[in-house]
Amino acid sequence: MNQERVFQVLVGPHVSEKAAVVADSSNQYVFKVAVDATKLEVKKSVEQLFKVKVDSVQTLKVKGKVKRNKFGFSSKPTWKKAYVRLEQGQEIDFASVE
Repeated sequence: MNQERVFQVLVGPHVSEKAAVVADSSNQYVFKVAVDATKLEVKKSVEQLFKVKVDSVQTLKVKGKVKRNKFGFSSKPTWKKAYVRLEQGQEIDFASVE
């Protein structure tokens, strides 16, 4: 995978209460990823960017909500989320990433 694709796969970390609970209990981190990204691409991107060993990756698509506005109805875009489990003893510190 080329260096340009590494930066296109990961959009950013997903911060929520559920993500914080999962990070504390089972050493998993949640990322927003590109809609066309595969599990293998997500794994390689996290390993290259954060210098950690990834144990497993689970992905899911979050369906965009339908919202009402003054023109009628519109929908928010569908996006993809990835749960990345790191190997024992590994952790990601988002503050000290190069």
